[in-house]
Amino acid sequence: MKFSSLDQPLFGGTIKGDLVEYLDFVADRFVPVLAGRPLSVWRILPRKGSQGGQDPFMQKNVPKYTPDYVKTVEVWAEASHRKIKYALCDDKQTLMWFANQRAVEYHVPLFLGDHQTHMVLDIDPPEGSGFDVVVESAFLIREALAQAGLDGAIKTSGAKGVHIFVPLEQHDPDDVAAATRAVAARAEKLNPEIATTAYIRADREGKVFLDSTRAWGATVVAAYSPRLREGLPISFPVPWDSLRDVTPADFTVRTRFDGDPWTSLMPAPQRLPDDLIAQGHTIPVARVVAMHEGKRRKNQREREK
Repeated sequence: MKFSSLDQPLFGGTIKGDLVEYLDFVADRFVPVLAGRPLSVWRILPRKGSQGGQDPFMQKNVPKYTPDYVKTVEVWAEASHRKIKYALCDDKQTLMWFANQRAVEYHVPLFLGDHQTHMVLDIDPPEGSGFDVVVESAFLIREALAQAGLDGAIKTSGAKGVHIFVPLEQHDPDDVAAATRAVAARAEKLNPEIATTAYIRADREGKVFLDSTRAWGATVVAAYSPRLREGLPISFPVPWDSLRDVTPADFTVRTRFDGDPWTSLMPAPQRLPDDLIAQGHTIPVARVVAMHEGKRRKNQREREK
């Protein structure tokens, strides 16, 4: 494959060559994370006659000029009422084609076929906070998981937070979503002074958000994926006992490492306990609650005018 404009500015002080070299380096570990899952990417198109790229945009539908060797799958999109043709990044050649297309971020669903392979909790810090509160909140999740007999692997998001992945045996997706809500609720109860499950941002009171909404059709940035941030940090796996010693900015497209930490740190698939699922089914879905609450508050404001 011939790569073009490798010295062209890309994003956050990096050039296209930094992205291509990193994806070439990590491909043997990155492709298995992406394989078989409909892929959404954030791309940056070059801006002619300038020193930087255009504003990033998310690409789901593959472009018409996509080469034949890129596998695709059509998925019905309920929101837009149409079929979307996603790429499947099943081999290094496809990954490097995306690199040449200036695709920086790689997002995948939690499903592989009809099986939700992981339960995911996303820890999102409030604006202006340090990474230390993210770490403490992550350990709340870990304790809640341990009390339920579960174990998970953790990675930096590449932005401000972390993602905790719990590999699963075959479960009904509704039960997985319920169990995720229950884990977040149990973790919040362990220390409500720093963590919250409040979906509405205004209700969080400066606390770390324990996001349990990554279920069903939700996607998550893949392990080893670069992020559109200064210096192109990557979403990187971290051992639990090292979490307090790192920050997301420690890992970038210029980072080189041995082995495949995401695979080596990931526990075996686990069965969700019945009591966790049952508890979760008593907890309303956060997005639905937020939608109704938003309407209620809007109506109240209009009455008060």
